[in-house]
Amino acid sequence: MTYQQATGLLVPGTPGDDMASTIAISHRRSEQFGLCPDSRPDFNPASGADLSYLVEQNRLLYSHAIPAMETLYQQIANTHNMVLLTDAHGVIVHSLGDADFLEKANRVALTPGVAWSEESKGTNAIGTAIAERVPTTVHADQHFLSANHFLTCSAAPITDHCGNVVGVLDVSGDRRSFHKHTMALVRMSALMIENQLFAATFENAITVHFHTRPEFIGTLMEGIASFSPGGRFLAANRNGLFQLGLSYPALQAHTFSSLFGLPVSALYDHYRTAAPDLLDLCMHNGVRVRGRAELRLTNGVHVLTGAFDDVPHAAALNQPPARAPARRLSGLRYLNTGDTQLEQVIDKVNRVLGRDVPIMIMGETGTGKELLAQAIHNDSPRAQGPFVAVNCASIPETLIESELFGYEDGAFTGARKKGAVGKILQANGGTLFLDEIGDMPYSLQARLLRVLQERMVTPLGSGKSIPVNVEVICATNHNLRQRIAEGLFREDLYYRLNGLVVKLPPLRERTDLEIVVKKILAAETESGGIHTISDEVLRLFKRHKWPGNFRQLTNLLRTAAIMASDEEEIGLRHMPDDFLDDVAEAPASAPAAQQVIAAGGNLEEMELAAIVKSLEANGGNVSATARALGVSRNTIYRKLPHLKTSP
Repeated sequence: MTYQQATGLLVPGTPGDDMASTIAISHRRSEQFGLCPDSRPDFNPASGADLSYLVEQNRLLYSHAIPAMETLYQQIANTHNMVLLTDAHGVIVHSLGDADFLEKANRVALTPGVAWSEESKGTNAIGTAIAERVPTTVHADQHFLSANHFLTCSAAPITDHCGNVVGVLDVSGDRRSFHKHTMALVRMSALMIENQLFAATFENAITVHFHTRPEFIGTLMEGIASFSPGGRFLAANRNGLFQLGLSYPALQAHTFSSLFGLPVSALYDHYRTAAPDLLDLCMHNGVRVRGRAELRLTNGVHVLTGAFDDVPHAAALNQPPARAPARRLSGLRYLNTGDTQLEQVIDKVNRVLGRDVPIMIMGETGTGKELLAQAIHNDSPRAQGPFVAVNCASIPETLIESELFGYEDGAFTGARKKGAVGKILQANGGTLFLDEIGDMPYSLQARLLRVLQERMVTPLGSGKSIPVNVEVICATNHNLRQRIAEGLFREDLYYRLNGLVVKLPPLRERTDLEIVVKKILAAETESGGIHTISDEVLRLFKRHKWPGNFRQLTNLLRTAAIMASDEEEIGLRHMPDDFLDDVAEAPASAPAAQQVIAAGGNLEEMELAAIVKSLEANGGNVSATARALGVSRNTIYRKLPHLKTSP
């Protein structure tokens, strides 16, 4: 089954689907119900009291469907169509329609309280969508009843997290107004309602939004899965079930850890760090996805970061009594693991702590800039105040101003009632961490400079300035002087922010790799760090260039620890193939080559001898030889091309 089929994006009535067969089967069902094409069916709606009871019975569906119906109606307004919502039995609960179509609609009772099941009206989009449990288009004389031949209808069932049909969303109109894109709009709106119902059903839960492509997170294409605060699987939406590749009953035996390869405790810890990135998760089927998690509470939705400080009991729910997890990466001392360059950075930072000197952290992506910022805050006199992180590169340019400065009620279309407090005010009394400051829109840099100079914030839509007391730390992987020369960054803001500039070394230049690996394993594995790294793997680690720096190393170690399971030592067989390929292609370091030559041999000859010896030890098995040597099979074939033609 394809992704489009699983999500209903390919539906009967579109090219490639056997619509004629679907309609023919539905017509036979209609005849079995005793209906006649020329008969006039019962179009009498339910009484006012019955209709009120119908709405009340479907209160949750009704309340979450109305906004989606209104949005859908705006997209098809003035096209001789109307939008209908029915319950699980096809009884219309609510309708929105064009005035010029209402008279015709009233003739066939497209009004609340009227049933449109197949038993009542024969073949029609609503009833057939319920019967077939798929989005359905019924056009003109495809309707069983002659009275409905002037209609064209597109309907999509709305299902709950168990796959049960709870209602139907439909667009019906004059047959002459048929448009092939109508079904796509209906299906998207139905998915929107389903996701809203899912969120409302699992309020006291950890909810993970995930997709293989990070740009799809937050869209209708994302998978959604909910877990108890202890990590037990609760439910997943339609797209989530498809991506996980398991049925709802099969998922009941799973946990967050078994599905996504990450302990739930590590999920909590991830959102306690500064400016957490999207989660990098490896699903049970080996597919890597990116994700964002939320803790949903009955009094609202909180992003996990900071949420557990507000509700300290949440992490303990459904967890056996245990010691509280140690605070990770809590201070500068923890980060000092023996590398000379990093030690110099920490020494410089310690000298300015509490002196109101802005700190700018330079470094490649993944070198730990946000961890250093959090450590600076935790060791500063402001440690008891808030630490608020803003990733200037991840917030859309249209939203970053309101995110930073906040806004008053009615400041712009879509603004929350009572307004919102901006990140700068949230950091009052603590530390404001501006990550990727080089990507801040130029138009906002002047406002930020004014705030830093005047220590006053004016929310959007407000004429009142509010005093603010924050320590500023910023980070970037850009060359800001070059950005200034290109007219992309203000020079006056640069000199306001760079009181102390420090640069974090990339992982490939660090001399403390072995200690770092041990610390990451201890922090990232459920077993408390019982795993060790074999000498051959450590040698490969020291050869690797680590383009993703600590983010790449952390993900690799987390996956390797899961692969090793109860084995104490992580070896080559636990390493992912792409890592082995990358290391195999990397040239050996000059000192290593010199040592080989000094030992009395030609480097190429010694490589070939090592491969041949390993092949003999592994009975000629190329795959086993590649794993043993820590190289890819392609490398062995390249060195010994005759193997490709061997029987």
